[in-house]
Amino acid sequence: MVQNVIFDVDGTLVDSVDEHAEAWRRAFLEFGRDVPFAHVRSQIGKGADQLMPVFFSEDELEKFGKELEDYRAALFQREFMPKLRPFPQVRELFQRLRQDGVRLALASSAKDEELERYIRLCRIEGLTEAETAKDDAARSKPHPDIFDAAMERLGRPEPHTVVVVGDTPFDALAAGKLGLMSVGLRCGGFSEEDLRTAGCRAIYQDPAHLLAQYEASRDTWPWTAESLASKDEESR
Repeated sequence: MVQNVIFDVDGTLVDSVDEHAEAWRRAFLEFGRDVPFAHVRSQIGKGADQLMPVFFSEDELEKFGKELEDYRAALFQREFMPKLRPFPQVRELFQRLRQDGVRLALASSAKDEELERYIRLCRIEGLTEAETAKDDAARSKPHPDIFDAAMERLGRPEPHTVVVVGDTPFDALAAGKLGLMSVGLRCGGFSEEDLRTAGCRAIYQDPAHLLAQYEASRDTWPWTAESLASKDEESR
């Protein structure tokens, strides 16, 4: 029986993928690289350490990688952060899961202060057992470091008791490296095919859909490995 759920934040709980992509696109342009928005967006879900090498060489990043990352961070904070909104019913989903004894954690590539703002935005203060941010992981997704840090803060529960909920293939790939089941949300803009190929056992549209399905099928919740495998087969 699943007793712990680790949530990604950007694109999963907060509608922020387009804003992150545009901030990166504008930062790249400032440093001489004109990259189409769609190409940048396809990489959102990775942290800067994994995203920037897709577009710049090692030598380029050696010269100005830190400056580029800092420019993008300041631009995002100044122009895009104030526009962000949570997806509907995030708080209600967290409250419902906690009501049934499920422990919740957040695992994000955001900086600590950004994560705190997201928590306030979603009105989920006090509803999580653990939170991990950028500085808690040596490498970002699709490496598993951030989820491993969340597992540590949850007290190292058995992997079969844990589900990761995210919106990108990078979440599922990272979870799979730790032997964790993953569930995909499509609200971040990735296709169902991409999420399933990366390893998601079940797909929902957004947090509100996940909550509705929870309420509609409480006999099979919290998730078990068997119920997720069955759901996966049914939807193929």
